[in-house]
Amino acid sequence: MAGEIWTYYDGDWHEGNVPVFNVMDHATWLGAVTFDGARAFEGVTPDLDLHCRRAINSARYLGMAPGIDAEEIEGLAHEGRKRFGPDAPLYIRPMFWSTDGWIEPDPETTKFALVLNVWAMPDPARGGSICVSHHHRKPTPESAPTLAKAACLYPQNGLANIEAKRRGFEGAIMLDANGNVAELSSANLFIVKDGIVSTPVANGTFLAGITRARTIDLLRRDGMTVQERTVSPAEVLAADEVFSTGNFAKVVPLTRVEDRHIQPGPVAARARRLYWDYAHA
Repeated sequence: MAGEIWTYYDGDWHEGNVPVFNVMDHATWLGAVTFDGARAFEGVTPDLDLHCRRAINSARYLGMAPGIDAEEIEGLAHEGRKRFGPDAPLYIRPMFWSTDGWIEPDPETTKFALVLNVWAMPDPARGGSICVSHHHRKPTPESAPTLAKAACLYPQNGLANIEAKRRGFEGAIMLDANGNVAELSSANLFIVKDGIVSTPVANGTFLAGITRARTIDLLRRDGMTVQERTVSPAEVLAADEVFSTGNFAKVVPLTRVEDRHIQPGPVAARARRLYWDYAHA
């Protein structure tokens, strides 16, 4: 899936998928790893600064001590982009991890890397298929570090994806502990019913994404009603439109929910256009 790769690590740029973990590192066997993801496409990097800040905050939340600030990460990302074509679609991933510690990481051993790789943007015209995960739910803030973009959270999403793919779908709708919709296994979820846009309210069980927040703001500024509220699985199944937002694909319609086929709708197209206009502005 990933193409050409450049990695900034230990003060220099290296070509390729550079090995940075050792077998006894805290990150390897006790999981102190955080990351973030930003996008470069068509020569723009929307909200790169916010992704860099979140990378710092996630590392601090897990008890690490980043030796670099968000502005430096942003500068390195722009420096790294010059190693690719001007319009190359890139995934930009700042990462922090700890090499020592017992159960908790030793903050003094925090390491940093920045990975940029070519990764094509998904075609929005193709849509996507999702189903409800009945066996894998999002954890509560008391049971997992849900306030960070931590690598240890993603195996649960992966299990939901495995469940979905076994049923013939591409992704999963993940529920929270109360059985309400939280997010998709790799993106945030929006529904449209009778011209009103709704998305699950941030309740600490899922990553309320940067692209999610940007899309909400853009739609509201364009005159649409957008509700952040509790959403039930039944409402997703009965929606006029379903679409997702996330860093990897930005804004894309979902055209199959369980056994129901839905045509891409005007609100998803409007949200995507607004986002593209914002990104290029």
